[in-house]
Amino acid sequence: MAFSLNKVMLIGNLGKDAETRVTPNNFSVTSFTVATSNSYKGKDGNWVNETTWHNIVAWNLSDYSKESLKKGSKVYVEGRIQTRDYNDKEGNKRYITEIISDRIIPLDHRGESSSSSSNTSERESIVPEGDAEDLPF
Repeated sequence: MAFSLNKVMLIGNLGKDAETRVTPNNFSVTSFTVATSNSYKGKDGNWVNETTWHNIVAWNLSDYSKESLKKGSKVYVEGRIQTRDYNDKEGNKRYITEIISDRIIPLDHRGESSSSSSNTSERESIVPEGDAEDLPF
């Protein structure tokens, strides 16, 4: 079997407040969009800004995590890419690409905890162990 890797790491801003629903099996599903941007020089020498929207799906987030996912807030999302298909109202097959999140870290709440919100109850710090003065940024 060949080695493969499906890993996504994004830092961006929420396009709207996160929406949460509960499945018939009593699982909480939270979905939201994150905008990332890229800048490059075009053929004419002017800077071009490009925005990409990502559909994010998170399972069983804590209430704190759900409350911090508001429009415009900056967030770190880590997960995997998944493409699925469905039939629209007219019966046409449609495809959607989503990021199934493993970890979400709100980046706007500096005064509060800098810990991650994981789909499990595990908490990990975004800042590595050691003195913050050693950080390169």
